[in-house]
Amino acid sequence: MKKAKIATSIMIIAAFVVFGSIVFADMPGPDPDALWNYITKVSPYKKWSFWPDHQGMQPGRAPHGPLHKVYVNDRALNSVRPPVQYGSIAVKENYDKAKELKAITVMYKVNGFNPKDGDWFWAKYTLDGKAGPFGKPQGCIGCHGTRAKNDFITVHEFK
Repeated sequence: MKKAKIATSIMIIAAFVVFGSIVFADMPGPDPDALWNYITKVSPYKKWSFWPDHQGMQPGRAPHGPLHKVYVNDRALNSVRPPVQYGSIAVKENYDKAKELKAITVMYKVNGFNPKDGDWFWAKYTLDGKAGPFGKPQGCIGCHGTRAKNDFITVHEFK
């Protein structure tokens, strides 16, 4: 009986290790080109959801622009409290007053990337995928850092 429980426990642990590896296998590292490829080709962000309390086009503010849409992947959406799960991604489309898309900004939670600031990798992209700034931009961290208790997320309130 005891051996069966041990064997079962080992199989469960092994399944979690294998499944966890598969889930994160296609996730990019903290690299702007790999992240762009991921959000546009591997898992196109336009197929993701909005936060339940931040749907569709919303009023914005500098530096993102007067209007925006924020898409989040399932790992972010299924996080019920801060901090969100590693692998969470939020993609913000930044629009001007005429509702013309101007830039895309991304928050990507990467285990061990920047523990001091929530382990977020930040990137701003042109519409054709050229990145800059990216990594640990102080402008991103400074503004979003005012919401550190909400895991640096400014447009969604965890309940």
